Amino acid sequence: MMTAAPLDLLGRPMHDLRISVTDRCNFRCVYCMPKEVFGRDHAFLPRAEILDFEEIERIVRASVALGVRKVRLTGGEPLIRRNLDALVGMLAAVDGVEDLTLTTNASLLAPRASALAAAGLHRVTISLDALDDATFQRMNDVGFPVARVLEGIAAAEAAGLGPVKVNTVIQRGMNEHAVLALAEHFRGTETTVRFIEYMDVGHSNGWRLDDVVPAAEIVAAVDARWPLEPVDAEYRGEVARRYRYRDGGGEIGVISSVTQPFCGDCTRARLSADGQLFTCLFATSGHDVRAVVRSGATDVDLAEALRAIWTDRSDRYSELRTLETVKQPKVEMSFIGG
Repeated sequence: MMTAAPLDLLGRPMHDLRISVTDRCNFRCVYCMPKEVFGRDHAFLPRAEILDFEEIERIVRASVALGVRKVRLTGGEPLIRRNLDALVGMLAAVDGVEDLTLTTNASLLAPRASALAAAGLHRVTISLDALDDATFQRMNDVGFPVARVLEGIAAAEAAGLGPVKVNTVIQRGMNEHAVLALAEHFRGTETTVRFIEYMDVGHSNGWRLDDVVPAAEIVAAVDARWPLEPVDAEYRGEVARRYRYRDGGGEIGVISSVTQPFCGDCTRARLSADGQLFTCLFATSGHDVRAVVRSGATDVDLAEALRAIWTDRSDRYSELRTLETVKQPKVEMSFIGG
């Protein structure tokens, strides 16, 4: 198989592959899978349409041959997928995967953290939008308590799946008060909180620009309480801008795709549970990789198909965001992960 790393039309390599292993989730977060859209009658993907573990492994191997080094498992909620530790073991054995991670709401993590670590998972990123139950339960909309998420974080750390990163989506009028509470809770630990601007992914979350709390406002609020200084990016395409506490209390991050787009360094491809490859979080459509895999294609054929998709890529939605592009049809975040 060829090893030359392809570049897209803007000179960006493919370095990160995010894999949604299921479109299902046990939360109904208001900014992602609101109940009024994803209710009892919502039709999720039938099992036959979802990639099996062997198919995912083949796509990962082909992607690694093209330069991918970081693989992240997402959903929906990935821990809903049965025997996920078996998939982790398969991907951990792929030569060239240097960073194998999982993004989860942690609702099912505590009893499974040890098995995931033993299978070869490196790290976890955990979604937590507030520390008070009233706000957190209003946002997850299923009455799930904060304490069980914190149990998942503790279990992940005990299993060696750290340092843990915590992702917090900040929405005006909903949880901006959580910024300082979360910063204080994780100060002095190895856990990094990353505050994410509320994004216009898909159309089910009723996104409005007025609901966005700019990253600069978040940083200013934390800095006023605990002085911060910027930290240089560790690698090209790092999505979070990092800041450390001047007193040595650790660091925070902000992800600002609305107010400070970072498309120019985007190295990420996203694979949906049914095998569609999306080259942008805000894509209007994907490329059917499952059809290639199930057509009897060789590994070389598969790598060539992925190469063709990537080298034709010119996505930079966040840099071009206008009223017109916001209104264009886009895939839902719950379908391809964040």
